[in-house]
Amino acid sequence: MRKTVKEKLNLGVFVTVGLLIFIVAIYLIGQRQNLFAKSFSLNSNFTNVNGLIPGNNVRYSGINVGTVKRISMVNDSVITVQMVIEEQMIHHIKTDAIATIGSDGLVGNMIVNILPGNNPLSPPVKDGDHISSYTKIRTDDILNTLSSTNENAALLISKLLNIANDITDGKGTLGMLINDTIMAQNLKETTLYLKRTSIEANNSMKDLNDMINQINLETSVAGVLLNDSVQGQKIKQIIANLETTSVEIKSTLDQLNSTIEQIRTGDGAINYLSTDKALVEQLESIMENIEEGTDKFNQNMEALKHNPLTRGYFRKLEKEARKQEKKQEVP
Repeated sequence: MRKTVKEKLNLGVFVTVGLLIFIVAIYLIGQRQNLFAKSFSLNSNFTNVNGLIPGNNVRYSGINVGTVKRISMVNDSVITVQMVIEEQMIHHIKTDAIATIGSDGLVGNMIVNILPGNNPLSPPVKDGDHISSYTKIRTDDILNTLSSTNENAALLISKLLNIANDITDGKGTLGMLINDTIMAQNLKETTLYLKRTSIEANNSMKDLNDMINQINLETSVAGVLLNDSVQGQKIKQIIANLETTSVEIKSTLDQLNSTIEQIRTGDGAINYLSTDKALVEQLESIMENIEEGTDKFNQNMEALKHNPLTRGYFRKLEKEARKQEKKQEVP
């Protein structure tokens, strides 16, 4: 059956329209994939592409500037994303730019966002260059972290609840302090006593400081002994003389006792005189007075040895005496 002219015309129009639609579609797809425009290649390495596939858009500062051409696995932790960028953007993208992977909206396709760097003096990128990348935290990672945090919070709340229950039941030291009124009162009294003791100690320290401040280091005896080395040397000399005098008095008393003993047991005029009871009583009274004076003198010397102001000097004399004895013992 031969076709009419009208049918042939309709067929030609249909074929022509279909061809035009095909050409337009190819052109649009080519425009989208930068097949008919000058472009350059830019690469970036990621550890996770988060579902990115070839053909997804590449944006620079929110503007579509290219598409993802290829995604290749370099090793088990590095993934290289090759991007095709419009050539007119080569002067705007710097070498310090950072590539990140995100989504186009909440449920849109994944895209590559190129963020400008902070250094305006950085040189522009070249064809085939690599730029730095930044991998954002995925929603799954956030959910996993939140889940782990919730579990830890639940465990913490459970333990805190157990502690609160134990305290309420009076268990442990804290629970005993909270529930035991007697112990709480004792603790309150102890704290009060400590406070009073602290106040009294503070007052004592103030009194001691006042006493020290009242000491005139220039005119008082203590000040002279502490500051004047000449006076201190004189005190040392006086103490030495007193000790020498004490030794001499003791020696004299020994000799006097020996003489009196000879008088009692000997013959002659002295013996005759010794038979006089009145004289003997007088002599004994004199001896008792001398011995009493000697004891008091020794007591004064002993007190001087223990006095804080002269104790160091006596210790020094004892050390020197021990040194002299050691020198005499050495052959």
